[in-house]
Amino acid sequence: MTKAMLISLIAAAVVADQLTKAAALSLLSQGTAVPVFPSFNLSLGFNTGASFGMMGGIMAGKPLLMAALTGALTLAFAVMSFRAQHAWERAGFALVVGGALGNIIDRLRQGAVTDFLDFYWRDWHWPTFNVADIAITLGAVLILAASLPLRRRKEPVLDKS
Repeated sequence: MTKAMLISLIAAAVVADQLTKAAALSLLSQGTAVPVFPSFNLSLGFNTGASFGMMGGIMAGKPLLMAALTGALTLAFAVMSFRAQHAWERAGFALVVGGALGNIIDRLRQGAVTDFLDFYWRDWHWPTFNVADIAITLGAVLILAASLPLRRRKEPVLDKS
């Protein structure tokens, strides 16, 4: 996977995230769930914490601090994406970076991350999330898959250019 492909994957994650959030902000109202199919709603919400609202109380009112902390981690993952030697690792780190950048943009623009995907079972709802969170999760899965010993032996080392 070339550097241009990595940058394209990062950009695609950011653009997909920001476009879907713009649609959610313009089409949904906070507090009103729009049923899509059983066990899935579109439901506008805002997260001032970390993933799935963790640390929301601690970080509420501190979007610049949260953006700075996330930005430092994102920079580290970006470096790892360009240094990784296996395609799945590189793609995984690129997706994590793209998703994190999408959420950082929200924090800087509006002080919180826009969430709108609401999966549930009966009365239990998974924390509402967004496309950036999907990119981050998929990226983590790819990084873990690349670390499996069987995967390592079969996959050749890629040219980093």
